[in-house]
Amino acid sequence: NEYKSYLRFFIYSTMILLETENRVLYETLKAKFEAPKPESVNAVAVDFDGVQYLISNENGEKGVILLNAKLAVYEDLVEHGVEEVLKREYGSYLVTPEDGYNITLRFELAALPDDKDALAKKAALLKRNCFASVFEKYFKIQEAEEKSEKMAIVHYHEQEAMYIEALPDRVTVIFSTLFKDPDDIVIGRVFLQEFKDARKHYQQAPQVLFSYGEVPNELKNVKDIITGENVGYVTFVLFPRHTNAEQRDNTINLIHQFRTYLHYHIKCSKAYLHCRMRGKTNQFLKVLNRAKPEAMTEKKYIKR
Repeated sequence: NEYKSYLRFFIYSTMILLETENRVLYETLKAKFEAPKPESVNAVAVDFDGVQYLISNENGEKGVILLNAKLAVYEDLVEHGVEEVLKREYGSYLVTPEDGYNITLRFELAALPDDKDALAKKAALLKRNCFASVFEKYFKIQEAEEKSEKMAIVHYHEQEAMYIEALPDRVTVIFSTLFKDPDDIVIGRVFLQEFKDARKHYQQAPQVLFSYGEVPNELKNVKDIITGENVGYVTFVLFPRHTNAEQRDNTINLIHQFRTYLHYHIKCSKAYLHCRMRGKTNQFLKVLNRAKPEAMTEKKYIKR
């Protein structure tokens, strides 16, 4: 109970929102875009959920920069319009992907717009914009007060998936997530309970449901779903106030990286608990050291 109190204190006081854009992409591209003269670049970066990036020059030409991206989830997003979303967001910068990659953006340094910072940030949102395709599709179905013909299944992480279904009055998003460490289940339960209880204080928050080992009713007929005692299912019920045109961008920014957000804070919570435990151990050692009796003096006996 004491450590659960510590954990709740940590959750309330130190939870942060992770950056939506990839910081490495943003800083690298911004530096190259704003450099006084073209520079060579060959940088490799990775992101959560198995995303890989390569920033390089085209055929060694310093005046042209290519941003290549490989997403494990890309094929699942094609049927939901990811290609159309990328064309809308990146326009002429989007070119035919290079071998081994799903997306390639091409930047000619001599033809960049004046606001180079905004362009670098938009490029760093590449992963977010890919995920946006499936959410925008189902948000628009709900906005038309219709029901989706089928549930979207996006395998966003190894052995884990995201399920999205639109109804006339809501959009349901379900995450299945695998907890490889038994301690993560305990900490995750406390963390998710705080998510669930948040609606008591913030009526505008989406409804959050979670379970361990028990498949939600919405997924009973889904094939090849991961099951087990170490599998958690987190359900978000998004209402029109979350999916309307004014709020949907912010909703997408937050929900597309929920799995990363959850596991990041579980790891931070474990580090916090370990720090508290080490502190307690040091205190106990000091008490034990002070409790040592003085060395007993040797008694000398006189022989008679």
